[in-house]
Amino acid sequence: MRLNRFLAAAGLGSRRSCENLIASGAVAINGSRVEKLATVVADGDDVRVHGRIIRVAKPMYVLFHKPRGFVVTKSDERGRRTIYDLLPPEFTTLFHVGRLDRDSEGLLLLTNDGDLAQKLTHPSHGIEKEYEVTLDKSFDSAHSAKMIRGIFIEGGRGRFERIRILGPGRVSVVLRQGIKRQIRLMFYDMGYEVERLKRTRIGKIDDAGIPPGHFRFLTPRELQSLQAEKNPEPDARKPRRPRPSASARPKTGRARLRPNPN
Repeated sequence: MRLNRFLAAAGLGSRRSCENLIASGAVAINGSRVEKLATVVADGDDVRVHGRIIRVAKPMYVLFHKPRGFVVTKSDERGRRTIYDLLPPEFTTLFHVGRLDRDSEGLLLLTNDGDLAQKLTHPSHGIEKEYEVTLDKSFDSAHSAKMIRGIFIEGGRGRFERIRILGPGRVSVVLRQGIKRQIRLMFYDMGYEVERLKRTRIGKIDDAGIPPGHFRFLTPRELQSLQAEKNPEPDARKPRRPRPSASARPKTGRARLRPNPN
């Protein structure tokens, strides 16, 4: 097995980030520092990163329902509660695939499979993600076409694949992009405030009734569906010239596995 794949399988990140580890000289095999990306790891080799022994763990794929009020990180310099406060200790070796901001909720995938994580997060793959959005007022369907064509926000040209009205002030949107705070910024640009944002689907996987703060493991069929996801057709629309972004910015329960110590 090539070294970058070995490190990714051990949960150290995507293959690209593992290549950066190798190139930096942080990796040693059988006591010798290795910097060649094409290095192959044989059975029984002693592989260390920064002196720590690395072993390939059994792949884990966890679907977690993130509640509101938690940040998606392993540790927070501001002392805020993180998703790992809700998860079993053995899950601290898993890394999260993508993010949801503190005020958002819904599905989040945790895994130690760096290859799958890279596929699900890299913009070129464009895996669909669906969200339920509650707005501060009723949505005007006349705005749908513009949001599907795309509008320029902080971070780039944001666009929805689809948008569907669910009820007064409630819509469902589908994204293939991953611009930071994209949904909130796009609606804000159109004159709405997002009051609640919940991710309900990743690829073909939906929440299936997982309570907030709880998790389950992916089924083999669900895992296969993620691995089989194909790149979307390229967008044939001619990109519009960006316009200056507005200086204003939008404002930014739960069944827990462990009690909050605070």
